[in-house]
Amino acid sequence: MMRIALFLATNLAVILVASVTLKLLGVDSYFAQSGLNYGSLLIFCAVFGFAGSFISLFLSKTIAKMSTRTQIIEQPRSADERWLVDTVAELARNAGIGMPDVGVFPAHQANAFATGWNRNSALVAVSSGLLQRFRPEEVRAVLAHEVGHVANGDMVTLTLIQGVVNTFVMFFARIAGYAVDSFLRRGENSGGVGIGYYITTFVFEIIFGILASTIVAWFSRRREYRADEAGASLAGTGAMVGALQRLKNEYGLPDELPDQLNAFGINGQLKQGLMELFSSHPPLDDRIAALHRRG
Repeated sequence: MMRIALFLATNLAVILVASVTLKLLGVDSYFAQSGLNYGSLLIFCAVFGFAGSFISLFLSKTIAKMSTRTQIIEQPRSADERWLVDTVAELARNAGIGMPDVGVFPAHQANAFATGWNRNSALVAVSSGLLQRFRPEEVRAVLAHEVGHVANGDMVTLTLIQGVVNTFVMFFARIAGYAVDSFLRRGENSGGVGIGYYITTFVFEIIFGILASTIVAWFSRRREYRADEAGASLAGTGAMVGALQRLKNEYGLPDELPDQLNAFGINGQLKQGLMELFSSHPPLDDRIAALHRRG
């Protein structure tokens, strides 16, 4: 439950920070006093809604390295590090992308992630636990999955989707706030808006933000299937299936990947019931079945 709360908090924080900025700049009061110009309001919400998402994207590599304590392999110091770099280079070349930075982060759980602001300036990192327990062909399949994320442009697409949902959360929350405030203050001749506008806007931003998070999570689950397909194409279906099957053994271990990177890891924590709507990853059994159907 804590992971879901943190996931929602991350998305809501972007919206609320942008909302506070709009209030401090007087944008809210301006639109409310002028009767809400929907076109102008939508433009302002889009600017602030996308700003946070793109800032996060451009800083993603730096944040990822710091939060996971990832050590970038500048010069391989062992045969294992040389194999890791050479394998990523081969996969990146076959996928038609630039050579990503390659790193290892300290975690007992088997996991990996890819991030970066474009497909030719990415970071692919694996956990020390994965390297210790997975066979070479399974590690290669995991790397292929992450390279698939980069080649598919998933980081940029997820940023755009987050920007769109942030925009409409802010936009419709303000429309709802204006409507409720107008109803509560009907008959009054005073200009501007009352406290009802700000309270209602805040409440609806939370409600719409939670609903919007399910859209982002749905896309995140869809892109995992696509990355699995890319991994199977680059490393072989058997190796990709084997890597996913081995990941099933990791459910008993605590997830050591920071919450802001959970959607970018290959191994997401399974949620049950209604909470599955907020899951960034589909069940591994479903992913394995999809690869079997692919053949």
